[in-house]
Amino acid sequence: MLPSPTARLTFRQMRRQDVPAIWSIFADPLARQFYPAMQDIQAAHDWVEWNLGNYAEHGFGLWALTLDGGELIGDCGLTWQRAGEEEVLEIGYHLAAKHRGRGYAIEAARAVLDFVFRSTDEKQVGSIVSPENGPSMAVAERLHDLRRDYFNARGEPRILFHTRRVPATS
Repeated sequence: MLPSPTARLTFRQMRRQDVPAIWSIFADPLARQFYPAMQDIQAAHDWVEWNLGNYAEHGFGLWALTLDGGELIGDCGLTWQRAGEEEVLEIGYHLAAKHRGRGYAIEAARAVLDFVFRSTDEKQVGSIVSPENGPSMAVAERLHDLRRDYFNARGEPRILFHTRRVPATS
């Protein structure tokens, strides 16, 4: 299953042929600042393979994010991440530099949030953000209503923005 398309965006599973596009997303200085491990094309290949494994194991991962014409402009989706002492289902998002600042990240993240509460039994979903990443902070603040500060395993400050499932009323 995939999140529903939005007015401007479509989700699909990543494909091995997406490696060059994924590499280009993480090649600009802003992305590299927050993903320093993405140093070469092999890292982009590993990223795609990791997501293919997530689809097989969990039924979700980071999905390729495309415009109506099929152009891959980024990814957005779900992965399990450690946030301090707890495992959190995280909504992550990454956009190519030329597509940032157009509202695509929040549009995609809202579709993924809807997917979580429509298609899974998860009680909570979050987004983990470095406090230095202003654009991601802005998206997470608009998407989620709760936050918790913590330090990751490397001692770096992080913020977990999260949303809890609202119980159904009868």
